[in-house]
Amino acid sequence: MMHIAMIAGSNRQNATSTSVLRYIETILKARNIQVSFIDLAVVRLPLFSPDAEDVHPEADFMIRSVKQADGLILATPEYHGSISGSLKNALDYLDNSHVAGKPVLTVSSAGGRLGVSSLVHLQSIIRNLHGILSPEWISIGDGHPLFDRDGAPRDPEILQRIDQAVEQFIELVRKLGNDTQPRKVMMES
Repeated sequence: MMHIAMIAGSNRQNATSTSVLRYIETILKARNIQVSFIDLAVVRLPLFSPDAEDVHPEADFMIRSVKQADGLILATPEYHGSISGSLKNALDYLDNSHVAGKPVLTVSSAGGRLGVSSLVHLQSIIRNLHGILSPEWISIGDGHPLFDRDGAPRDPEILQRIDQAVEQFIELVRKLGNDTQPRKVMMES
């Protein structure tokens, strides 16, 4: 069974970026994909320090979820042209051994048109962790209420964009998962 770890990078209640992830979670669960959802509005990680002797239990859960996952979906609000401090702090707990070779879908939300600057920064971090960026990404802009009571996007174009990006991400996870499975080598005699 496919397992996807999701990190909602806003510490704000009812954040748009978290709402997008919650919608994606429903898509994944409808396809019988296991999901680990880490919501940084609920999970309060201490400021990362490489000198810390013990790993905080919430950080340990996040690290284990990412390490065991077949893919990763990260969402952030755009703050001052970059990712949230909460998400950056969470990602500082991770290293190459947790992320390397995993497909990663990036998601942003912004009060302006699009959160492209935050995506560029987030994608740079993923490359440095040796993750494999999904060719599609999701950015929701204009900061207005976008979701209905059931959590689905109201705008058909946004709905289509999310569905398309998630579909390509799932396909990438499948392809890379198949490529990493041990294969029997048949030899002719």
